Amino acid sequence: MRYYIIAGEASGDLHASNMMKELALYDTDADFRCWGGDMMQKNGGKLVKHYKDLAFMGFMEVLLNLRTIFKNLNFCEQDIIAYNPDALILVDYPGFNLRIARFAHEHNIRVFYYISPQVWAWKQSRVHTIKKVVDKMFVILPFEKEFYARFNHEVFFVGHPLLDAIENNETLVNKSILFETHQLDDRPLVALLPGSRMQEIQKMLSVMLKAISSYKEFQFVVCAVNSIDKEIYKEFCAGYDVKIVFNDTYNVLNNAYAALVTSGTATLEAALFNVPQVVCYDANIVSYIIAKNLVKLEFISLVNLIMEKEVVTELIQKDLNVDRLKKEFDDITKNEDKRNRIFDDYADLRSRVGGSGASKKIAAIIYEDMMKKVK
Repeated sequence: MRYYIIAGEASGDLHASNMMKELALYDTDADFRCWGGDMMQKNGGKLVKHYKDLAFMGFMEVLLNLRTIFKNLNFCEQDIIAYNPDALILVDYPGFNLRIARFAHEHNIRVFYYISPQVWAWKQSRVHTIKKVVDKMFVILPFEKEFYARFNHEVFFVGHPLLDAIENNETLVNKSILFETHQLDDRPLVALLPGSRMQEIQKMLSVMLKAISSYKEFQFVVCAVNSIDKEIYKEFCAGYDVKIVFNDTYNVLNNAYAALVTSGTATLEAALFNVPQVVCYDANIVSYIIAKNLVKLEFISLVNLIMEKEVVTELIQKDLNVDRLKKEFDDITKNEDKRNRIFDDYADLRSRVGGSGASKKIAAIIYEDMMKKVK
């Protein structure tokens, strides 16, 4: 069968690629056409657009790039019609994907949605659109199934795909190999995760580097992504005692003592690797004000949202400054009681996000559904 898959970010590329791998085991004739990244391409997808050309962070950034976004939407619609898929599989990326879901529904294309839009945070009215244009919704957070049930809509809770991504990762190495590979020394390793978008890196990495500049007892590793030019990282890190490691975040986290993390999927990744962290977030001020008035959430990090309490400290907007970040960094590296409380909460977190096998569960449901349509 022919599957058209759209993922608009690095995390979506990862989760979609694992799902494609499982789906190909069921459907040995599967043909994938994708918007995504290198991992989806590696798993057999014919790449139409790379996510690095699609990711715009914040309300203002979206407004400033509306022409590009609408151009991409129009191109995507035409490409779907030309490809004529048996099914459309959408992965997160709601602003774009919900519009494409509506288009596909109007053209009688089966629509599967993997990783629900955060309708529980804002614009709950989108649930009605989802019920109309999405044939099957797969959710990855434990409270989302109950949320949809309040709207009399059945969804499939499959567990968080990060568990699969970590447990099935064949590239994880021990500390000695990691340190030798990247020429690290014997000091405790602290991971700096500034994000995967240029806007995030520009804002977050600068304050992270200033905050850690006086610490000599730790070695700091910037987890870099290949979608951002290496020279940009070098310019930011010039004059600081840090290592830049590309596309090896999981190995860094697997051997990290602590981490400074930009809010997003990476906060949950750090937690699943059992790394105490401080969460950092600083958006465009206009975007933040709009979000503050629209999004009704007590927390921004996945860790705290899932646990429904503050497990890790979140430094947001003006709270994200050098002095405050240093204070919180000291707390997660030198306060053993604090570290032990975090470890206990992380253990509870793992049980809440469900068991492994999300990709396999989704692939099985999609394949069974498509076979029913064939019959």
